[in-house]
Order: sequence, then structure tokens, then C-alpha cells
Amino acid sequence: MISKPVPANSFYHTCRYIAQKQGAEVLLSEGVRTHDFKLMAVDFEMQKQLRPSKTMACFHSILSFYPGEKPSDERMKEIASKYLKELGIINTQYAVSKHTDKAHLHMHIVANMVNNEGKAITDSWIGLRGKKIAQKLTLEYNLTPALEKNLKLTNIEALSQMEANKYKIYIAIAENLPHCKSFDDLEKQLLKYGIETQYKYKGQTQERQGVSFKIGNLCFKGSQVDRKYSHAGLTKTLELQQKQVIALQQKAEKIGSLNVKTQKQRTSTQTTPQPNDSGTTESSLGDSLSRTLSKTLDHLLKPEHQSDQMPYELTQKEELRRKKKRSQRYNL
Repeated sequence: MISKPVPANSFYHTCRYIAQKQGAEVLLSEGVRTHDFKLMAVDFEMQKQLRPSKTMACFHSILSFYPGEKPSDERMKEIASKYLKELGIINTQYAVSKHTDKAHLHMHIVANMVNNEGKAITDSWIGLRGKKIAQKLTLEYNLTPALEKNLKLTNIEALSQMEANKYKIYIAIAENLPHCKSFDDLEKQLLKYGIETQYKYKGQTQERQGVSFKIGNLCFKGSQVDRKYSHAGLTKTLELQQKQVIALQQKAEKIGSLNVKTQKQRTSTQTTPQPNDSGTTESSLGDSLSRTLSKTLDHLLKPEHQSDQMPYELTQKEELRRKKKRSQRYNL
């Protein structure tokens, strides 16, 4: 669940929005009429007159549940009542309205910061206090915590211009931050999206304390875009990424040097015979094997030796000798 205070200067416009919005339903109220938003606004204004010096008397906050989460009306009433009590907004008028016009169920809470006795209710750090109270109630009622923005479940086209621009900045940072090593890199990338980066400095020094992002005429603190995009959060992320890049470079250099060493060893092994356990070299073994194969081939290619040779009397040579001898005898 998320708590989001909304700046409001007019009870009339705020009451009209929470009561007249399509699908709106007033769940809970105290000290105001709810059947007509105009009468509701009149009731708020009448009590505000008890302390005319209180200019920001209209408190307006939204409690949003995670998409798909649908607590009962009674549960939502309990959550709204505890939320106001924890904020210190007690003994005063309020109205709680349920809205179902978006993918996520949410409640609008309007309260008078001038209580029933005409005393002003403090709004100091009310945004931060509301966020912590919402986190506490999320755990108490076993709701789904909103740890980060879910862009797949966000209908940017349905947002107001302010909220839509905030999401545009969020998306631009989310897509480009992983590829940046410094704020200068991030600045250059965001300029491509028409987003200007501005810094807040400590006193008259050049030490940066905060960061803001400007798009069009609207400017948002980094923490307003997202908690992790505050100056401290971005600094931590960039430093971590820089360390990771350095570590990867060192690892690559180490692997490269090992490859070079291994290649040299292979080259040395190929040119210089390495002795084996028997005292001979790999080269000698290769030569010996070659000679053995050569001898074997020679032996196989020679004519077979026959043990049962043909008698000499039957050979052709002996036959020629006998014919020659007979011829000489006839000549005599």
C-alpha cells in the first residue's frame, strides 16, 4: 500500500473530485454531509473559518493498494481511520471515498486541518509520516508492499501531466542508468529525452547535496521520482557500477594474461621435446614408432617366403640347360 499526499487549496474542488468521480463511493465520514459534494465542501469551509489564518486547511491524501488487491469496505474503513489517527488528524472533519476507476483500488481521504475546537493540526513532515504509517499498516493487514514501480501495471496515458512526466523521467533513468559510470554520463543520456539534470550544492561549496530532474516546465527532486533516485541513491548505484566495471576489466586482463602464458607454454612444448617418466623424449618416442612402422611395412610388402620350393630339375632354367646340351650333341 502507498500513501501519497496531494496538495489541495480548495475544499470544493477536492470534494467534487472524490465524490463525483466515476465509480466513487464515500465509505466513511465525520462532521460533513456526504450525499452532495457541494454541501460537503460547505461543511468543511464553515469549520475552517474558526481559524482563518490557517491557509492550507484542506488535507488530501491517497492510499493505493497493489493491483489485484481488493480488501473489503470494512477493512478499508479500518485502515483509513488508523491512518488519520497515526497522523494526528483527530477531533476534526473528514471523508473517505473509494475509487475503482483504475487498475488498482485506492481511497481518497479529505480532512480539515482545523479541528472541532478551532485549533490548527500540524502538517509538519506529513508526507514522510504518511509513508511510514502506510508501510506499518501494510504489514499489520498483511497487504502487498509496493517495493518499486511496476511499469507493466501503470497506465501512463491515464495519469495527470505531472504524474506522467514523473514516470517519463523514471523510465529514462531506469533504462540508461545501468550503462552510466558517472553523473555526467547520466546527464548526457537524459538530455536526449529532453530531461535536464540540476544539482543542489552545500552552501557556497561545490559539494553536491541533492539532484533534480526538469522536463518541460516541471521539476522533480530525485527522491520524488523514486527513493532510489535521490542524490545519495544514484551516487551509491554509480559507484557500485564503477567498481563492477573495474572488477570485470581486471578479470578480463587476468584471463588474457593466462591465455598468453598458456599459448607460450604450448609453443614451447611443440618446439622443445619434454622428457617423460622413462627418460626418453616425446620426439624420440615418435621417431622410434615411425621406424617400427616403416620396418613393418617393408616386411609386409616383400614377397612371401615359401618353404616348399620347386625342385631345380623342374625349373625353366634347368630345362634351357638341357636343350642347349642336346643341341651341342647333335652338332657333333
